[in-house]
Amino acid sequence: MAHVNRIEPDLQFIKDLQAAGGESLKKCYQCATCSVVCPLSPEENPYPRKEMIWAQWGLKNKLVGDLDMWLCHNCGTCSDECPRGAKPADLMAAARNMAYQHVAKPAIMGKLMSSPKYLPILAGIPALLFLVAWYITAGLGTPVDEYGNVLWRLVFPIMFIDLVFGPIALAVAVIFVLGVRNLIKIFNDSPQAPVGGVPIKDVLKSTWQVIKDQILTHTKWKECGSDNKDRFIGHLGIFFGFIGLFIVTAYVAVAYWLSVFTDLELYTPMSLWNPFKILANVASIALIVGLVLMTKRRLNLDDAKFKSSYYDWYLLGLIWVVTLSGMFSQLLRLADAVGFAYPVYYIHLVSVFMLFAYLPWSKLAHLVYRTVALGYARSIGRDPKPQA
Repeated sequence: MAHVNRIEPDLQFIKDLQAAGGESLKKCYQCATCSVVCPLSPEENPYPRKEMIWAQWGLKNKLVGDLDMWLCHNCGTCSDECPRGAKPADLMAAARNMAYQHVAKPAIMGKLMSSPKYLPILAGIPALLFLVAWYITAGLGTPVDEYGNVLWRLVFPIMFIDLVFGPIALAVAVIFVLGVRNLIKIFNDSPQAPVGGVPIKDVLKSTWQVIKDQILTHTKWKECGSDNKDRFIGHLGIFFGFIGLFIVTAYVAVAYWLSVFTDLELYTPMSLWNPFKILANVASIALIVGLVLMTKRRLNLDDAKFKSSYYDWYLLGLIWVVTLSGMFSQLLRLADAVGFAYPVYYIHLVSVFMLFAYLPWSKLAHLVYRTVALGYARSIGRDPKPQA
């Protein structure tokens, strides 16, 4: 007797997937136009046609463990050409959003990140933390030094900042490491995996090649068939802007502790002509350029073919708050605008906390998970290649 597989649709998963951005998936009637027009989909078992049917049937395990949904660069060609308006590109993005909840632990954080109704909780945690610190150090006042200058450390000491963000950085790193292990295990358990799976060391080796060949240059974006100029430049601006600000932040942390334990005097605020301050301002400008282009693109999307989800706007909005509050904090400090400087810097700290403490469950986590997925795909010979 032939073996019969019983299909058990997960109806709640379908609803969650629609809420995460795949609301039009039921319109798909499996014409395969999406797979045909995709400039990166491989000829063997192409996407996103199969992902659309899995989503319609609520086959959670197959979709969450699907390698191909990470290979899509969301250029939108499939949604643009879909005769039914099923928006396959939205479905692929939504599936990745859902995957964050299953890859990164604890899963409750993924739930909190999935809906705007939980935003007050996510914002309230750091808001309360830094408000208490402000009350303890300055009674919610706006102190200045003996020269009348605004100094952040009078309200939020650098040691306190390091004690908050240091453990957060460590915890996020551990969560990502465990998440990457979970992701590779999921891929190795899928039908696409070779017998015995792919060793983690081989995946990481291929991932490093992906970083050098694709991530730093965004070359795959150029291979997509649709007009991606604004998205390409916007992503580069945000990507390298964050790298620049990370370098500056790391320098400030190291400089502070060197000043504490040595005779070096590397205290902040830095001079405007300090190389690291210049790097910070250039990186901030890159972020602004990238944000303007990405926001413009989102606002100009045709709702009949694309629809931005809460995940999209949450991340974009949060990066706007981080960038603008950081830039205005500097300008208000230089102007010694005491009454405005500290509140704006407080907002900056809250937004930075939200950006990085919740990073493994946000859309920005694709920088890690998608890169590893591309590395895995390369290691088994399934990395996206432009069709002739």
